[in-house]
Amino acid sequence: MIPYLQKLQEIKMRARRLRNNQTETEKILWKKIRNRKINNLRFLRQFPIIFNINNKINYFIADFYCHEKKTVLEIDGKIHLKQKDYDEMREETLKEMGFKITRFTNEEILNNLDKVLEKIYNL
Repeated sequence: MIPYLQKLQEIKMRARRLRNNQTETEKILWKKIRNRKINNLRFLRQFPIIFNINNKINYFIADFYCHEKKTVLEIDGKIHLKQKDYDEMREETLKEMGFKITRFTNEEILNNLDKVLEKIYNL
């Protein structure tokens, strides 16, 4: 039981570090969606999604998560060009768990924020 609690604490600390070190595009989007600003939906940032596979704790930390819509919003920066296989595996796993995933690129947020917000509004 102790290793399980330790792992949960590690996950929580990692999510907290990510919240404290948001990218510029995450900050921009967060400012627009926080406090139920879109459709009265509550979004959480850097939200850990924890699951078990073969009695082993696994997790993904979603950039943004809306429980009411069971939707994950992901912002893809340049690093995602190098980890396409991981992103595909992650997205498939989340879909199998019943989550919907909506991805935006940094460029979309910086250049077409209104379109991004419209897409989120229409979730």
